Amino acid sequence: MRKNFILLLLAILFQSYECNSQNKKELKAENISVKIDTLLTTEIGGIKQVIEIKTDDSNNPILLFLSGGPGSSMMKNADSYTNILKNKFTIVQWDQRDAGKTLKLNPSPTQPSVEQMEEDTYQVISFLRKELNQEKIYLLGSSWGNVLGFQIVKNHPELLHSYFAVNPVISQLPSEKDLLKTLKIHFKENVLALKELASVKIPFTTDEDLFYLRKWLFYKEGKEFATSNDFKNGFLQWSKTWSPVWNEVMNIDLPKTLKKVDCPVYFFVGKNDIQTSTKITEEYFEELKAPKKDLFLFKNSGHQIHQDEPEKFQNTIIKMLDTNKSKE
Repeated sequence: MRKNFILLLLAILFQSYECNSQNKKELKAENISVKIDTLLTTEIGGIKQVIEIKTDDSNNPILLFLSGGPGSSMMKNADSYTNILKNKFTIVQWDQRDAGKTLKLNPSPTQPSVEQMEEDTYQVISFLRKELNQEKIYLLGSSWGNVLGFQIVKNHPELLHSYFAVNPVISQLPSEKDLLKTLKIHFKENVLALKELASVKIPFTTDEDLFYLRKWLFYKEGKEFATSNDFKNGFLQWSKTWSPVWNEVMNIDLPKTLKKVDCPVYFFVGKNDIQTSTKITEEYFEELKAPKKDLFLFKNSGHQIHQDEPEKFQNTIIKMLDTNKSKE
């Protein structure tokens, strides 16, 4: 009697286990859509780094933004230029080492380098693919972010649906030289500007070289704070961490080192951008070999397309998403 009772109980338990297992399988198969609005902290490159994920539908493809800078964060104002995108993408913002929320958690224990931050980028992508269960992502680099982004394009194109290069660093040495010439012409009647610009040496030999170039660039763009002592002190403090990195960037010359890519690449350039030369980007676009490529000129933008024309910026990205889907 007792033996029969135990057998009956085991049969009931086994049936229950089968039902629960089946429910889990069905739940997973349904790809249930959920909204996500969260900050995650994970170990990247030996330190804690902060990643923000936002989407209206967790099944949307990942779009990872690589912030400009270096040392800057796009996270704080991201809603203003991703409010349309999050209907179509899972938007990911990442505060790189020694920037934004990641810096507040823990400074980099070592002097940041381009190579180190390229490895950070790869680890972030690997984390997202696992966390969100997606094989590939869309990647977007803004300004300096393209230093990191194009390395992923070069070394790991299999991880990308497409790459968006926004006001990209292509050949920064000639771009800085062109900027210096432009500023000297623009400020030909400004005695102080001419004096400070005349002292600038390219390649840069001191932190003041880059400071004077950015000071008068920003002033030309209407940012009067650029002539204040606070701006100078802040910039030179930034330089202690980032001028070695920017000197590495000055050696980048993609027309010589990356002539062919194996994933679609879309270039976004501001017509009025003189910080990363639009002319240099257009020439590189013409020569670059890619399975698919396009270049979009934003006529009302300078170096910050996502801020200058946020609606057009987002709709252009969505258009490329829809184009790719239609060909799949």
